[in-house]
Amino acid sequence: MQVRTGIECASLSDVGCHRDDNEDWYSYWEPESDELLLRKGRLAIVADGMGGHEGGQEASRIAVEAIEQSYAAAGDGDPQAVLVAGFKAAHQRILQHAAAHPALEGMGTTATAAVLLPSRLVYAHVGDSRLYLVHGSTISRLTHDHSYVGRLVENGVITADEADRHPQRHILTAALGAGLEADPETGSELIPLSAGDVVVVCTDGLWSLMEDEEIRQAATQHAPAEACRAMVEMAKQRGGPDNITVQVLRIS
Repeated sequence: MQVRTGIECASLSDVGCHRDDNEDWYSYWEPESDELLLRKGRLAIVADGMGGHEGGQEASRIAVEAIEQSYAAAGDGDPQAVLVAGFKAAHQRILQHAAAHPALEGMGTTATAAVLLPSRLVYAHVGDSRLYLVHGSTISRLTHDHSYVGRLVENGVITADEADRHPQRHILTAALGAGLEADPETGSELIPLSAGDVVVVCTDGLWSLMEDEEIRQAATQHAPAEACRAMVEMAKQRGGPDNITVQVLRIS
């Protein structure tokens, strides 16, 4: 993984304490030339597959590879629009794969991708993996959970704390590979980046077992590689029922 100066980053994925297979997938990409780096930025993706261990693994892998390939191959254009096009390409590729392999019918995946440009961040998101931005002493969750309980929280039916314990908290309302079209969530406002900011991308196997403040502390008190290890270990100490994947990117 090539990482130029200007950022520190690390990634870690763990099967967790109760699963035999890891259905999560992730990647980090940046262009080879400095000139392209200024225009296209750095891309971090996390995906959490569903549809059985084989279907989930295939869906998350296909999604991450399709989004990265689409973004890397695109010419000049708005980075967010290019990212959305990558999500749509990933969605179609998963549908085609499932159609060609009937045993994998129902395969799908979450996907959360962030592009870190010289002074701003753009993202696209489907499902219930999450994107956080740590700025100083605050942490902000930039994505919404596309899940049954996420919808209940947004409508004021239950609180966020109640959602964390809800028995149907893992039911997704959107995923790549589900439905005819993909309609990823994107940020509607400019998200500035400055030195010292930390971007965290993770699957629900991590955030469901950690408070936002605990994620902030780990991301700011440790170098990225150690932060990833500390967060994964904390999730496993708390039971680790799901696969656990996290990327930490610090603007230096």
